[in-house]
Amino acid sequence: MDTHQLDAFLRREIGGLAGPLRLQKIGGDQSNPTFFASYDNHELVLRKTPAGDVLPSTHAVDREYRVMKALAATELPVPPVLLYHAESDVLGTPFYVMERVAGRVFNDNAAPGISPQERRAIYLAMADTMATLHAVDWRAGGLEGFGKSGGYFARQLRRWQQQWELSRIVPIPAIEDLLAWLAAHLPADDKTAIAHGDFKLNNLLFHPTEPRVVAVLDWELSTLGHPLADVAFNTAAWRTLPSEYGGIRGLDLQALGIPPEHEYLAHYYRRAGRTDPARQATPFHWAFAFMRWAVIFAGIAARAARGTAASDNAGEVGVLAVALAGRGLEAIETRVPPL
Repeated sequence: MDTHQLDAFLRREIGGLAGPLRLQKIGGDQSNPTFFASYDNHELVLRKTPAGDVLPSTHAVDREYRVMKALAATELPVPPVLLYHAESDVLGTPFYVMERVAGRVFNDNAAPGISPQERRAIYLAMADTMATLHAVDWRAGGLEGFGKSGGYFARQLRRWQQQWELSRIVPIPAIEDLLAWLAAHLPADDKTAIAHGDFKLNNLLFHPTEPRVVAVLDWELSTLGHPLADVAFNTAAWRTLPSEYGGIRGLDLQALGIPPEHEYLAHYYRRAGRTDPARQATPFHWAFAFMRWAVIFAGIAARAARGTAASDNAGEVGVLAVALAGRGLEAIETRVPPL
């Protein structure tokens, strides 16, 4: 990155910045490269599109910027966004800049270092925040063109089929089986809400000392979609092992203070007004979540093969596509307990 050019751009567009620019890359994930951009009197965060070729409709930083700008006027906590730059003249790719919000990120779903009571409160706060997101009036926020209303799962299946075809390096029969089963079992419910697309613990920023969400992060997969897609993806951690990208399956949840899946879901459903079992997640929704996750990891492997992955361990995590697709097939056979 040309830090001199970026520094000049930020001083011109934001103004009042004192001292030298200090850049620090943060996160080891596979999403849009993210940096702290610090001055003596101002703390910023910059997110950009990865360099090189990326799959169509992925890494859309313009969409991240748009949805966070719209959500600023709602009850959902998001970082204040400052600017979006669509051209490649400054950093080689489009990027946006937002304010840095003070808080804690729990990159480990077991959330070590805190008490079981606080851990439980943090998990329930995550469910509360997801319900708050799904209650946002997206029309009032000017997000009519952010996605289409209704038909979400049918559209998404077509999209992820295309992504899989573009990502496929080696055959993964479990992904093929999942896609075929999902196409034959589309649900009739067409509820539309803002769907985050990647709603999980380490994409939430918590207050420095309280079990309270102060910002929802990483909006690159967000769209107008179905809230149960978020719910199933969010609870995938209960169905995956720690070795499968940090799941909590097999851990002593009672000792940790983490609510079991059925209790967590019941809490969300009460907050979201979905106490009717007909409006709750089914095996389809978890199978869909694992299919999408598996295709994402297959895409990471493809980008690693091309040398354009955003993280050094992209090739390693790409092999998780097989394991996660297997969890999707398992979800088809898993009876969802009544709540």
